[in-house]
Amino acid sequence: MATLIGFLGSACGTVGGVGGGGIFVPMLTLIVGFDTKSAAAISKCMIMGASISSVWYNLRVPHPTKEVPIIDYDLALLFQPMLMLGITVGVSLSVVFPYWLITVLIIILFLGTSSRSFVMGLEKWKNETLDKQKARQLETVDSRGELIIGMDYLPLSSGEEKSTMEVMCLNLRWKRVLVLVAVWACFLLLQIVKNDLKVCSTWYWVLFFLQFPIALALFGYEAVKLYKEHKKRMSTGNVEYICEASIEWSVLHLAFCALCGLLGGTVGGLLGSGGGFILGPLLLEIGVIPPVASSTATFVMAFSSSLSVVEFYLLKRFPIPYALYLSGVSVLAGFWGQYFVRKIIKILGRTSIIIFILSGVIFASALTMGVIGIEKSITMISNHEFMGFLGFCSSQ
Repeated sequence: MATLIGFLGSACGTVGGVGGGGIFVPMLTLIVGFDTKSAAAISKCMIMGASISSVWYNLRVPHPTKEVPIIDYDLALLFQPMLMLGITVGVSLSVVFPYWLITVLIIILFLGTSSRSFVMGLEKWKNETLDKQKARQLETVDSRGELIIGMDYLPLSSGEEKSTMEVMCLNLRWKRVLVLVAVWACFLLLQIVKNDLKVCSTWYWVLFFLQFPIALALFGYEAVKLYKEHKKRMSTGNVEYICEASIEWSVLHLAFCALCGLLGGTVGGLLGSGGGFILGPLLLEIGVIPPVASSTATFVMAFSSSLSVVEFYLLKRFPIPYALYLSGVSVLAGFWGQYFVRKIIKILGRTSIIIFILSGVIFASALTMGVIGIEKSITMISNHEFMGFLGFCSSQ
């Protein structure tokens, strides 16, 4: 049962770009019988496995309409540092926050993002229906009886179909990937050193707050780059968007993206998810098309979840045999989930399916984690347990 749920959760979670942590944690707690901390740790292992296999699959898939990578590296560089910073903050807050408050936050946040994603899916479905109707109306038959299709509604093509290796070379941007790996390594090094220090000691807090300038430096560099490029294009009358997001890169929008990235990571740290529950819907909200939003969110989650897995391994939070088995299930699920959904999209011609899957996974997570959280909170009240905030230093 756990294998089946894990497979389906990984498949749907990676396609939607949300990871599936909200499904894994209740499954591991109720069905397998792990405690909450071990379940959160193994959940990260499953998210990492599914994300890595999905990234590998997506690197072999061309962009649906342009000669650009299907992973938006500009957005990845913008969100990854804030997401990883948020995860470290969320892990710390999970020690302090009472269980009932975390449950309330889960229900409000997940139901809100799920509802908004569902509305976006309906809007996208309607637009796709209108495009199909317009394409049919523009179909005409010339004097020879040959069918002519309105070219405005066909995806861009470069003529000859590219080989898998050519697509992978186009999708990989090694300089951008190395920057992301460098930031990942910095965060990992800080976590390793910090774990060997006494909690709440001077050096512990020095290393904890050292993560902020590292994350803000990379975010600031990418934000300034997007802002200057946007200003330059506006001054020359170039209306083409810099990246996949169809928004103006103003100071307000950049600050909003920073806040959402930090919030997504914090939620991921609190719940043991990958932060994709915020990042996936956010990318859709700023105008990124579903296939690119899914690929980019999964790419970012591969970094954030792998950081958490290494940290949990150092803390000996999960049994390795279970983690390896369930991660293997997630690797297969991530690959085949992407394969089957993209086949369905190709047949139906509707990318809105990705948005509906994303919305469904978030809603299912809200139900499962909400029910478990409410049940546990009622038990704590019945047993007259302490329901307030805990001290960070005294509770570790």
